[in-house]
Amino acid sequence: MSDASSPGTATAPDMLELAALLCSRVCHDLISPVGAIVNGLEVLDDDPKPEDREFALDLIRKSAKTASARLQFCRLAFGAAGSSGAQIDLGDAQTMARGHIEDGKCSITWNLPRLLLPKNRVKLLLNMLVVSQHTIPRGGMLTIDPIGEGETMSFRITATGHNARLPQNISELLSGERGPAADAHAIQPYYTRLLAQACGLTVTLKLEGEAIIITAS
Repeated sequence: MSDASSPGTATAPDMLELAALLCSRVCHDLISPVGAIVNGLEVLDDDPKPEDREFALDLIRKSAKTASARLQFCRLAFGAAGSSGAQIDLGDAQTMARGHIEDGKCSITWNLPRLLLPKNRVKLLLNMLVVSQHTIPRGGMLTIDPIGEGETMSFRITATGHNARLPQNISELLSGERGPAADAHAIQPYYTRLLAQACGLTVTLKLEGEAIIITAS
């Protein structure tokens, strides 16, 4: 999976490095809620006052729910998610996406029909959603629309929100143009490009007015 390097072009990670970087990405997503669970348990161990105990239990409940949602999303977006050639229900993908992304600041408008799609297309969609979420750091709306229909359906995601922006170098990583080597921070958009290539698609990210549009076509 490694690309030959040329002047001005970053060298792609090999398969072992890609796996390690994706694992780092998953661990990064889980550190915060798992750490909050540990903090809540430490409060309970200190034999707190009733109000502190209730606060700790509430923190543990919310953090466990967040950790579970992120694990389920990562399993679908980055994991094997079934055997080779498997199909995934877009309804399940919607549930995972809402659990992972909708947090009171960011919401999703899901305009896709419920049907089975090849797993790489669904993984591509979920990874595009993560890229889109990064373009609205203060929150907003992600609107997902289909392009085409049936098993060859692709996707267009429109991100709108206050201070929507194009993250540095993300467009280059998605398109395969000159850009930095994929690292733990950039591996997810790089992986999104690999998924698009596996589906015979190209991913583009651009600013249209006050919205950020990511398209796979």
